Amino acid sequence: MEYIRITKENLEQEHICCAISNNKDIQVSSKKAWLKDRLDEGLVFLKSKERGKCFIEYIPAENAWVPIEAPEYMYIDCLWVSGSFKGHGYANDLLGYCIEDSKAKGKTGLCILSSAKKRGFLADPKFLKYKGFTVADESDNGIQLWYLPFTPDAQSPKFRECAKHPYTEEDGYVLYYTHQCPFTAKYVPVIEEIAKAHGVPFRSVHIQDRTTAQNTPSPVTTYALFKNGSYVTNEIQSDKKFLKLLEE
Repeated sequence: MEYIRITKENLEQEHICCAISNNKDIQVSSKKAWLKDRLDEGLVFLKSKERGKCFIEYIPAENAWVPIEAPEYMYIDCLWVSGSFKGHGYANDLLGYCIEDSKAKGKTGLCILSSAKKRGFLADPKFLKYKGFTVADESDNGIQLWYLPFTPDAQSPKFRECAKHPYTEEDGYVLYYTHQCPFTAKYVPVIEEIAKAHGVPFRSVHIQDRTTAQNTPSPVTTYALFKNGSYVTNEIQSDKKFLKLLEE
């Protein structure tokens, strides 16, 4: 398998794997705009040469859009291998590249979000355990911060208090999201309209800078939905999913 590293020079031409290929689609354009600004902050996006969901995205933890404390760590935004790419060792390739690159940059380890059991849009805990990752911290909502230290004396990362105990003080639905995930550009407006049509209190918070992201009251910032103060899900809601949620 050949891999391509996304740069400012090839960003507009390359397919970014997890969204449709049409660069005029709002999902693609929003994700690429987000990526472009992060490249100067040390973000690495490595993808298969073939189109499909086979890529890794990581960034120095101090620049990550998540509320964690992980000095000298590299944070993995997303490691995604699916479809026909599964079962060929590509996840090992991508993670191996990340490890070697991070060590070369003087990092003390890697960290990534997961959970005790596999959840949508989070890393597979079975794969992480197989690769030597362990749990460093856990939020009240079951989201875990896993880490792979490169040395025995490496300090373990942890969640900030706002992520450790997720809550909001608002009634109704509150959604925090970023354009790190391309699907938010399409589906956030969809559920905003559904909530409006059903007279449901709903407020969306588009996180547009790192400081806000690092102080968000949720360990997941790409998509964090709350209801009456309590955390509901990190899984992006389609119209059908959100309507089902309203019925419950």
